[in-house]
Amino acid sequence: MTEHGPEPRRGSLLVEEQVLEEEEQLWTDDSGEDHTGWFCVRTDPFPCPAAGCSFVAEFMTAAHLILVWVDRDDPNLLWHAQRAKEVGRNPRIVPYERSFGPSASYYAWEASGRPVHGVKRLA
Repeated sequence: MTEHGPEPRRGSLLVEEQVLEEEEQLWTDDSGEDHTGWFCVRTDPFPCPAAGCSFVAEFMTAAHLILVWVDRDDPNLLWHAQRAKEVGRNPRIVPYERSFGPSASYYAWEASGRPVHGVKRLA
């Protein structure tokens, strides 16, 4: 017997104590709006920065939703494309298509407090 329980034996299963956390609910743009034809920023693939998340994005995203803008020359779209360029993600502004995946209006995302997957707000 060890201080952590019985001595492991061949053929036995050792399971470390696990603390289960409540599953994170990702933010969604529930406006129901079809963003086809709006504009988004396509990039080279990059992994979600949240610990343990296997999602790989090919667009500028927030909470795994492709951010979209009505106007191709929207200052916020251009700013985000520039930031993607600065970090080497090879941005291209393209018309959004539903086949790319779920989307959200940049301004709806901003109005909801700019939620980001895997980043907890400090109290």
